[in-house]
Amino acid sequence: MKFCPKCKSLMLPKKHGGKVVMTCTSCNATDEKAETTVLKEKSKNERKIKVIDIKSELNLPLTNEICSKCGHKKAFYWLVQTRAADESATKFLKCQKCGHTWRDTG
Repeated sequence: MKFCPKCKSLMLPKKHGGKVVMTCTSCNATDEKAETTVLKEKSKNERKIKVIDIKSELNLPLTNEICSKCGHKKAFYWLVQTRAADESATKFLKCQKCGHTWRDTG
């Protein structure tokens, strides 16, 4: 991290002319000699969604949803927490007739 020598605010890399220089977020002072580093964050958490097998479908609730594949009007559904805990769960549906599985987008 680089801080502005004038106002002590954070400096971030910004294109200036044909090169990247460190620029103050408050007073726009620049430092061409400072090294710029780009940080990238990549999540190491892999999320796998368990597909429900036929035996456990008998315990799943049924809802009135139309299958986009075969047009059947009933589907099993279940909820999975695929995102952060403060966001709502994702609803998955599986056609009672053909077994097509999809996410509820509504």
